Amino acid sequence: MELTRFIDAYCERLDAGYWAEPVNAVTNAAFVIAAAVMWRRTGGLALARALCAVLAVIGVGSFLFHTHAQVWSAIADVAPIAAFILLYIFAINRDVWGMRPWVAAGATALFLPYAALTVPLWQNVPVFGISAGYMPVPALIVIYAGLLWGRAPALARGFLIGAGILMLSLLARSVDGTLCAQVPLGTHFLWHILNAVMLGWMIEVYRRHVLTQNMAGN
Repeated sequence: MELTRFIDAYCERLDAGYWAEPVNAVTNAAFVIAAAVMWRRTGGLALARALCAVLAVIGVGSFLFHTHAQVWSAIADVAPIAAFILLYIFAINRDVWGMRPWVAAGATALFLPYAALTVPLWQNVPVFGISAGYMPVPALIVIYAGLLWGRAPALARGFLIGAGILMLSLLARSVDGTLCAQVPLGTHFLWHILNAVMLGWMIEVYRRHVLTQNMAGN
């Protein structure tokens, strides 16, 4: 693998320069801001705090990708996102479904074959096919919302809101290249902003549910 191979993937980038994507780079601050806001709200919830930390790292990794634009920075971009997804699924499995930690971890690992099997199905979907690698996530959120509707309706509604925001962010990501002639700046920066809002919201939804359950148990 050529870790230093140049990657030109977004409308805003016109050359290989470090600041060739200034808006795409700077808008990654949204992830750090969302992480800071939610850090103050999560109190002593360890998994929620861990999600906030990973959310901040997502911003750093994406910043590195939109400045260096090389294979190694692409890995730094996607690895924290994968970590957030898996950690969030584990948190829901453990604290909402009530699974023991080792069972929750095993159920979380099922996301990997689920994604591997469903990503090819999304690749031929108009508009969103270019973001096929992310599409299993909103689909899974909707599935979880349906399964949890009777057990935790407030949480399920929060999940549906999160899925809606994520689909808007994926739309912005997917049309970046298509609208390049009409919007030279591109639309990828909206993916950053909306995705930061969505991930912060998902932490908030989890936080509210856990605190409600803790209050009910006292």
